[in-house]
Amino acid sequence: MKPIPKAKMTTTKTFLIGALVAIMAAPAAHANIDVVGKYIPKAQVVGEGRMTYLFWDVYDAKLYAPQGKWQGDRPFALRLDYLRSFAAKDIAKRTLQEMRNQGFRDEAVLDRWYQDMIRIFPDVDSSTSLIGIRDQRGHAVFYQGHTRLGVIDDPQFTDLFFDIWLDTDTTAPDLRQSLLGAASTS
Repeated sequence: MKPIPKAKMTTTKTFLIGALVAIMAAPAAHANIDVVGKYIPKAQVVGEGRMTYLFWDVYDAKLYAPQGKWQGDRPFALRLDYLRSFAAKDIAKRTLQEMRNQGFRDEAVLDRWYQDMIRIFPDVDSSTSLIGIRDQRGHAVFYQGHTRLGVIDDPQFTDLFFDIWLDTDTTAPDLRQSLLGAASTS
């Protein structure tokens, strides 16, 4: 029997490890669908896209809504599958920066929301999938897999938070278009 060259062995090993990771991650993706279904009847994907900053891929995003039809004043969910590591405090700071970009300037409220986010958001890495849900009451509910991380029960927070991705004035218009699908006129 002829020995396998080392380069081919490494490639095969890398492929097998990648396949194993994909198989292990599949239940987590299914868990997110189960969680979405608790809040959104007949949830279907509206659209999906990748957030890239300069030349770094940051996360993949997927928007779910009833029957795949998003309306900002109805329940929906946004799943982020992170491709890089970030500390929770950095995610919260970036969220506040995006809210300020939308024109929100009440620093006392922003500070309260920052504390809420620090309490709820975990540090993330390339295996972390988080889901944010706008529930029927306009609250923001956050999950990691089947684990409920917490709720921010302020509809103003919910609107500003999801507007980071879904508002017409988002700083990521290409991602917005991908999330809302090509047929969207919102």
